[in-house]
Amino acid sequence: MISTNIDTLRERIAAASRRSGRRPENVTLVAVAKTFPAEQVDEAVRAGVVDIGENYVQELLGKRETLSARDIRWHFVGHLQSNKVRQIAEWIHLVHALDSVSLARELEGRAARVGRTLEALVEVNTTGEQTKFGLPPDRVAGFIRSLEPLAHVRIAGLMTIGPFLPDPEGSRPMFRMLRLLRDEIARTPQANTDLHHLSMGMSGDFEVAIEEGATLVRIGTAIFGSRKKPG
Repeated sequence: MISTNIDTLRERIAAASRRSGRRPENVTLVAVAKTFPAEQVDEAVRAGVVDIGENYVQELLGKRETLSARDIRWHFVGHLQSNKVRQIAEWIHLVHALDSVSLARELEGRAARVGRTLEALVEVNTTGEQTKFGLPPDRVAGFIRSLEPLAHVRIAGLMTIGPFLPDPEGSRPMFRMLRLLRDEIARTPQANTDLHHLSMGMSGDFEVAIEEGATLVRIGTAIFGSRKKPG
């Protein structure tokens, strides 16, 4: 079933890309495996998925060990605590939810220790919901400018979570806002910034996100089925 779901998703990603005059290969499918066992992640990888997203560090570490023989790019897509950075800094492919100077400094220090540059996306709260993490849109440009001294953190784009609405069209204004914000900030070059990624869109609204410029779509339910509660 997972393989069939992935084939269907790739067709939908391609169709949404064509509708917006984009190339399907410029949209990366990130399979979000939060709460799903390593066996199901392995099935997704065998079906051709390279990018796997996780929300919790301990769960990520366990699956990475179990699937160490697989060629996987691991994404951290949840809210990352500074004291957990040391556990993933040496190998994480992309951090999707940078939203504080303290976390940026911790990423910088840990990346410097292991001699690499960590790529991160700045999380933007485009819905204004109090329950969501992320910076308000009007603070994003200043936040990114404040990170310019960091030599081992590269700001690779922006990320947002759309509203959870029955109609995916309800997410379009937020996704468009993120794209326009990215375009505006990108007009001012910065040494450690290359805003080529927009991480937006999940199982319910990823096609709208692609139409608005998403380069990374984070899909869990449409691949693995209904989410299981941790523990």
